[in-house]
Order: sequence, then C-alpha cells, then structure tokens
Amino acid sequence: MWNYEKRLQYPVNIKTPNAKIAQFIMSQYGGPDGEIGASMRYLSQRFTMPNRTAIAVLNDIGTEELAHLEMVSTIVHQLTRGLSMEEIEKSGFGPYYIDHTVGVWPQAAGGVPFNACEFQSKGDPVTDLFEDLAAEQKARATYDNILRVVRDIPEVADPIRFLRAREIVHFQRFGEALRSVQEQLDEKNFYAFNPSFDCPCEASCKNP
Repeated sequence: MWNYEKRLQYPVNIKTPNAKIAQFIMSQYGGPDGEIGASMRYLSQRFTMPNRTAIAVLNDIGTEELAHLEMVSTIVHQLTRGLSMEEIEKSGFGPYYIDHTVGVWPQAAGGVPFNACEFQSKGDPVTDLFEDLAAEQKARATYDNILRVVRDIPEVADPIRFLRAREIVHFQRFGEALRSVQEQLDEKNFYAFNPSFDCPCEASCKNP
C-alpha cells in the first residue's frame, strides 16, 4: 500500500504553452524508455528477487518512477493547456489533437503508442537487474536529448534536470542491488541458472 502525498516531487510551473516541446517530452511518459515502463518493470520484477535488499530497491525505485510519471504528465499538460488551433496546426500537434484533444496519453515522441512488450520481467534476478541498469542509462540519455532541445527554456529545463539526476541515482542503486544478489549466489554458477526457480545444485551438477 502507498501513501500519496499531494505535491510533485519537484515543482513544475510552466507558463508558456509549447506543443512541439510537449511532443518531445511526452516520450518520457509513454515512450520506450519512459516512466510508465520503468514503474511497471520494477514493481513487477521485485517479486522474484532473492533477498530483501534487491526487493526494497525495486520497490523504492518503482514507486519513485510513479512520481516521475506524474511530473512528466504535468509538464506535458502545462505545455499544451490554452493552445490555439493555429498553434496546434503549426506545431505538428494536429494528429495527436484529433485523437486525444490535449489529454495526456502514453506514446513516444514519434507517435508510437506505449506497449508493455518494451520491457521485461524475466524472473531471473541477474537478468532483470542488468536490464534495469540499462533502462536507467537509456532514460538518462533521453533526458540528455530533451535538455539539448529545451536548454533555453528554464521553466521546462529545471524539472527535466531533476529527473535526469534521479536516473543516475537509480543506476547506482541498481548496481548495489546487483552486487548483493551476486554475492548471495554461487560464483561458479550464477550465470548458469535462474536462482529464483532452479536449485543451484541441480543446475550445475546434472549431466548434460
């Protein structure tokens, strides 16, 4: 169970709408490396982690990604509220507007809808944690790309910088979780079996 605190993790106060920028930032709502996928990935993977350290890291970060999802959706909403039809047409926002008006809907910057097939929950802690490390680096790279586009718009760039910084922290915490899992496993076998499902002795000792 979660307790919801009715404030954003970092304040968002955008006064000037910009539909083109909204389309870029929307990718971190429902794109391939966005916050929906991150929260679902980590909150799903936590169940098959072999120790409480790894479970806690996935639970904490998966919960924080929900807060980031709220931040990104707030940014998109504030960038699209009060748009005129002329601004919508000139910015290339028209196709999105036809389907969703200015509602927040999960898709990538290129218009591809969110798909849960973009992430994995394999049930193997080493596999899943390596995916999580890569996911955080990809999200950080996406925020880097966004910052290059919005660097001259402080009211947008500031919350994006905060989100980028959190991806770096998450990468470090997943590294700690991976080390805790590796230390728990038999060094000779941790690449050879799935410790959340297989018996280590059976996996390493059975005749091929």
